[in-house]
Amino acid sequence: MQPPSRRTFLALGLLTLTTACTGHGPTSTATPGGPDPDLPVRLRAVAATDTLLTAYDALLAAPGAQTALLQPLRADTAQHRAALAYGIPAASTGATPGTASPTGTPTQATLAALERQTAQSRLADLGAAGPPLARLLASVAAANALHAAALGAPADQPTPAPTATSTSTPTPDATPALQKALSAEHAAVYGYGVVGAHLPEGQQRTDARAAYAAHQSQRDTWQRLLSTLGATPTPAAGGYQLPFPVTDPAGATKLAAHLETGLTTVYADLVADLPAPHRPTAATALRDCTLRAHRWGAPDTPFPGIPDPLPTPN
Repeated sequence: MQPPSRRTFLALGLLTLTTACTGHGPTSTATPGGPDPDLPVRLRAVAATDTLLTAYDALLAAPGAQTALLQPLRADTAQHRAALAYGIPAASTGATPGTASPTGTPTQATLAALERQTAQSRLADLGAAGPPLARLLASVAAANALHAAALGAPADQPTPAPTATSTSTPTPDATPALQKALSAEHAAVYGYGVVGAHLPEGQQRTDARAAYAAHQSQRDTWQRLLSTLGATPTPAAGGYQLPFPVTDPAGATKLAAHLETGLTTVYADLVADLPAPHRPTAATALRDCTLRAHRWGAPDTPFPGIPDPLPTPN
């Protein structure tokens, strides 16, 4: 996995892409004074989050609770609830049919399983949500996956990507967003060539090889999808200017964390820009980048890819 030898250096795609991301406003698609079409989805998401909070509280109250691990995860979950419930009348966020709180004191393993189950329920609602809420759901689902991993759940398995023969094709309006994601993957593939070249043999280099292959696969997915639109996929640049010098293993791991963190923003935005059938692909990419960023030492965030999930109060 040697770094490319081409010497045409451009601004690193992930830097320009992440600084040009969309704004962060309210998650509701309701018109002023009108009903919120996302209300059923938001109520389900809030109810699922309440179930998680109840489980965290029960486990934290149990003897020998690992408070140093559990309290930050519970704090994240409380922030998720606030974002998902923003603007919903308090009387509307009670029990929702079809949801149930866990009985008894959960174990850490059952809490990990509940986090994964909650992440899947959020992804299942992506198609029923308006674009801003879909973006938030995908981000919170990625955080749920991160929580599950912290609690000891096995690694999530990638969701198979759609092929060029998929019957559900994005509208042409999605083309710019797909090109942006493709450019980001080109930059990531280049960047991981540099990362791998500066890591010694061992687990980190193995992880870098796996990430390199994953980004090649994701790049190929967006190229195929763009081709189904009749668009010409953006080619890779001759080279990319790195955001900082990489001369040793520490610099290589820092670059890997930078690449994955930048991609979380790209994929959170892409979830909002794609039509419903293709949102899970972008959401899965967001989750995978979030987990890889964590493994490379990037700081965790309650809302991967979304710096400001709530609107600023007037």
